[in-house]
Amino acid sequence: MFLTLILFLLSAVAIYIACEYFVNGIEWCGKRLNLGATAVGSVLAAFGTALPESAVTFMAVVFGSTPEQKALGVGAAMGGPLVLATLVYAVVGAALLFNRKKLARSSSEVRADSVRLSRDQAAFLLIFVVKVALGVVVFSIKPWLGVLFLAAYGVYVWREIKEADTAPEEEHLEPLKIRPSDTNPSLGWACTQAVLALTVIGVASHTFVAQLENIAVALQWSPQLVALLLSPVATELPEAMNVLIWVRQGKERLALANISGAMMIQATIPSALGIFFTPWLFDGPLLLSGVITAVAIVYLWWLFRRGAVQGRELLLVSSGYALFAVLVFYSLS
Repeated sequence: MFLTLILFLLSAVAIYIACEYFVNGIEWCGKRLNLGATAVGSVLAAFGTALPESAVTFMAVVFGSTPEQKALGVGAAMGGPLVLATLVYAVVGAALLFNRKKLARSSSEVRADSVRLSRDQAAFLLIFVVKVALGVVVFSIKPWLGVLFLAAYGVYVWREIKEADTAPEEEHLEPLKIRPSDTNPSLGWACTQAVLALTVIGVASHTFVAQLENIAVALQWSPQLVALLLSPVATELPEAMNVLIWVRQGKERLALANISGAMMIQATIPSALGIFFTPWLFDGPLLLSGVITAVAIVYLWWLFRRGAVQGRELLLVSSGYALFAVLVFYSLS
């Protein structure tokens, strides 16, 4: 158990350090590709950090030989959006509150395009409602509908790149960490750093999840409880780390774009895989996660549509995950 705890802590530290290298590298990639700040966060960073959880779903639904293994993939496809819509947005709020003095701000107000963010919530909610609705019905052509989810993500990426804005912080990038003396590093060096960091994130995330499962076994938690509560939190840890780093640097536009992009990936790609390779039918806990995620998104949509969002208001959204955890824990234990 001692070794498990040591590996658990070391892998978490490794993920954070690797994320610092990743966000630094991905910002330089965006600069070299002439992408706006929102596109860097919502497309480049989100796609990179979404790979671990997408891989979990892919391996489970495609190569899983038992219904339980395939159910794990479906659970990951539903758990990811729940964690992003509750805990990761709460990380933004907490980081703004705790770093207000460091950022020399008089309040914890979010400095981002609220109109754009509210539109992102509305788009995600529309896709997510369809995704959940398909989980309660049975019909012959359902597997083919997975193509629509992939197409929806393609449209989202096209729109993000086309409408990407620029941000003042893009002009003040920190030096590329693997080339600190180079004031104008090439795209090749930036991509190399980002890919190496992403590799470390993948390995460390796998170790983190494994140790988390070992801890759950020691606590005599059921596999289903681990799949619903712990695994999604672990696989979304890179997004949370990216968000924390960017908000501490005063770049919440990048942080919020990263969350929006990750949520859109979670709403489409893992869902498409699940629809292609499983019956895509939800039990009680999965439906509960869908309802709580939808409620959280409606709350976030309202906040951003109203404008002038405060950190403490984002922090409140974490109560959705707390409610889900309590209900699932008592129903399965």
